[in-house]
Amino acid sequence: MRMFRNDYSEGAAPQILQALIDSNAEQCVGYTEGDPHCEHARELIRNACGRDDVDVEFCIGGTSANIVGVTGLLRDWEGVICTPDAHINAHETGAIAACGRTVLPTRDTDGFVSVEEAERVWRVQTSTGRHMTLPAAIYISNTTELGGVWTAQRFDALCDWADDHNLPVYVDGARLGSALTSEENDLSLAHIAQRASAFTIGGTKCGLLFGEAMVIAHPRLKESFGYLIKERGGLMAKGRLLGVQFETAFSGGLYWKLAQHANQCACALRDALVSIGLKPYGSSSSNQQFFVMDNAMAEKVEEALGCERWLELDDKHRVMRFVCSWATTMADVTEAVSYIASL
Repeated sequence: MRMFRNDYSEGAAPQILQALIDSNAEQCVGYTEGDPHCEHARELIRNACGRDDVDVEFCIGGTSANIVGVTGLLRDWEGVICTPDAHINAHETGAIAACGRTVLPTRDTDGFVSVEEAERVWRVQTSTGRHMTLPAAIYISNTTELGGVWTAQRFDALCDWADDHNLPVYVDGARLGSALTSEENDLSLAHIAQRASAFTIGGTKCGLLFGEAMVIAHPRLKESFGYLIKERGGLMAKGRLLGVQFETAFSGGLYWKLAQHANQCACALRDALVSIGLKPYGSSSSNQQFFVMDNAMAEKVEEALGCERWLELDDKHRVMRFVCSWATTMADVTEAVSYIASL
């Protein structure tokens, strides 16, 4: 059976691989600095964002992008507000702290930074002046770690609060394709580009071999990106490989087609598992789905389908994560559901 472990276990979509093969013998300047593929990809992404005043840069992966994006917005004594389950807080081995910056988690439990919690953290951290880390940026991810999709109302409310407090908003878009093609989505790439100070467009989890594109509007990050990507070990000599992939992904809507397909498979899986009596954990219309299972079933599902243990609810139950990708088929979904039903 096909694994539902994550959305980057496979290589890359055939169109991406073909583009890499077709351009393989070309000789290009390195480091994403002026080669025709990176420049064309930048043009395509700027057009999709509806802004010609943003910088578009390329990173090797999500953690590298977050390190550069977040630390580039902060000074030594400043910190970033995020949720407790945010990738920079829970899954990146303290990378932000290792760079001398502080992560300031809220108490939100649903994956979304709320205005109320952002305000609470702000008040706590500014209550004694220079004796506390100063909040100087907000980090959110779309989709959230629990597969949630930001609505325009929720996103704008947080951006409005951030504007009132003079804080830049950084959006981790490792699964931005899934978010913006979700059946619940009412945000656009152009709207995010108007409100966010910087955001990433994930390639690793949306059919590319590797790579993230970063869209930068904030002057400080525009200035610091080139130096930080080198200093933090994230600058690729063969930078055109990133350009070729994003150039292909943003030509003819391929990026969005791959993301939408993953969502459709995941939602079909969700509906089928609900129909046989499984209880979803939270609500997700993205390519990540979460279900509550007893330990015996969870262990069998983990072994057969590669699903990750996401959360231990109690001594007898846990939450399991199912993830679909560009390569998942409806036949894979049917096979997985049949197996789980047999348990």
